[in-house]
This record gives sequence, C-alpha cells and structure tokens, in this order.
Amino acid sequence: MNIAIVGASGAVGQEFLRVLAEQNFPISNLRLFGSERSAGSQISFKGKEYTVELLSDESDFSGVDIAFTSAGAGTSKRYADVITRHGAVMIDNSSAFRMDDDVPLVVPEVNAEDALCRPRNIIGNPNCTTIQMVVALKPIDDLSRIRRVHVATYQAASGAGAAAMAELKGQFGQIERGETPTVEKFAYQLAYNLIPHVDVFTENDYTKEEMKMYHETRKIMHSDVIKVSATCVRVPVLRAHSEAIWIETEQPLEIAAVREAFERAPGLVVCDDPANKKYPMPLDITGQDPVYVGRLRRDISDDCGLSFWVVGDQIKKGAALNAVQIAQWLVANDPKFKGQA
Repeated sequence: MNIAIVGASGAVGQEFLRVLAEQNFPISNLRLFGSERSAGSQISFKGKEYTVELLSDESDFSGVDIAFTSAGAGTSKRYADVITRHGAVMIDNSSAFRMDDDVPLVVPEVNAEDALCRPRNIIGNPNCTTIQMVVALKPIDDLSRIRRVHVATYQAASGAGAAAMAELKGQFGQIERGETPTVEKFAYQLAYNLIPHVDVFTENDYTKEEMKMYHETRKIMHSDVIKVSATCVRVPVLRAHSEAIWIETEQPLEIAAVREAFERAPGLVVCDDPANKKYPMPLDITGQDPVYVGRLRRDISDDCGLSFWVVGDQIKKGAALNAVQIAQWLVANDPKFKGQA
C-alpha cells in the first residue's frame, strides 16, 4: 500500500506512524506532508528517514492509495480535492466533513461497511469522545434500541494537541515554583482544575464538542431514535478520555446480558469488579488500543436505564488507531484494495 500522512509532525500524525508500525500495516511507499513550518524536516519510521513535503495546491498524490489527514478542518477542506483527485482514499481526522451526507463516518466495530460508500473518496474519522462511546453503545443497542444517552466526559489535555499537553505539564512545574502558570491553550488554568468547557459554545448553550456527540452518534449508529445530551469537561489528565454514561433502552435489560454483550464486543474490554476496586482509569489505559468499560449497573432512577464508565486513549482509539483500523478493514474487504496487502 502507498500511504500518505498529512499533518505528520503533529501529535496525531506522530501517533499514526506509531500505530502503523505497531499494526505492521503493509506499506510499500510512505509520504509525509506538512505546513511550511514542518516541511523539510526529517521524521524516522521503521529505521528510515523521511522528508516532510510541503502540502500545497501543486502536491501530487498520484499513486497514493490511502491518505491519513490530521492537520485541522481548514486544511482538510482546502486540500481535499488535491488529495483525492487521483483516486486516493482520504481518511480525515478533522471535523471538516463528518456530517456531510456523502461522507461516511466510521467506527469499524460499529459500522465498517459504511466505508464502502464514499462518493468523494473521503471517510470521516469521528470525534474522539464519540468513538469510544459508540463502541460501548453498539452491543447494548443490538439487545434493545437505545432511546436516550446522558454522558459526562472527562477529557484529557491531548484532545487540544501536543502544545496543550506540554502546557499542562508546564503548569504543574510553574505552580510548584511559585510562578504564574502559562494559560494559552485553554480558557483557564488546567493544572489542579476542571474546565466544563470543550470547544466553543453554540446558540443552545451546548458546546460544539457536546453537539458532535449528539449528531455523530446518530449518524454512526444509523438511528433517528437515539438522543444524546453531553457535558464535556477538560481535566488535568494527559491523554486518556473518560466518560460517565447513563442510557435508556426501549426494553429493560438484565445486567448479566449486557455484561455478556460487552465481553463479546470487538474492541471493548470489561474491567468491572467493584469489590476488588477494579475499574478503568486513564492512568492505566494510556497507550492501550481497546476501549475499556466498567462500573456497569442498573440506573436506579429508570427501569430501562443502565449506567457505566468508559475510558479510552484519546490519541490512539480516539484518533489514529480508529483511522488505521478503517484502512485495515478496507484492505481486507474493499474490492479496490482486497488482495493488495
């Protein structure tokens, strides 16, 4: 496979490279693209040095099979035609095309087949919070349709990029030294704090991040029934997101049946033993591939309700790994690529 990465020097771009190596993805040719700031720099992959090319209107993507893009929505919109005009499939990690009717939004454990219908040769990689949530919702929805989801997210600094992670680490040091902490990437100091504000506020006083969870979940799960109400909170954790989730199903479900469905579900690991204090935590889940679920219990306020806790590595499953898994599914199932690996 001939692979390109756009935004190769960013946090997700670097994670793309790590995940491609870990997954032993079949690559015969690799090309890396970036902005003027990163163009010309050298990046190592599997013992070989690659020069980052400048992404421009004249960039030639002929021969590229799959392009992973993670350079922001503006860049994706501007260069989508450049990237796809010779037939490359663009798997885009930004919000640029997620809700476009002619762009599939894919989480392989939930709706992999949607990737086959891509009129513009673009596949959307969903928002990180949505990805890990729908991996856990799918096995429940298969038992009984989910009507309603309430979710509170506890989102790591990594969701705002590498500079935000550095700012969080720097703030702890500055505070310990008695200095005023630098605040540039977030609305307020994140160290020793929680900020109930991720992305910009919309007219209904939900943030864009919270509305993404509403709209993306319905699209991925092909459901006009499910409704999602989210409160997204930034927490002083480096890179794993956590979510407290309450759901209402059409029919009451037995906890044992839900647990069994979780245990069978691809990409999901059950870590749920309250008596022995076993539950997922971001400290343990950082760097892990699966989504972890625990604290499963009946919602005592609703006969058709369940509550559980989900943790996933934001940069891995929430971004790079999900995109690579889409590509792996295409290699195995899409006639365009099948047999190429």
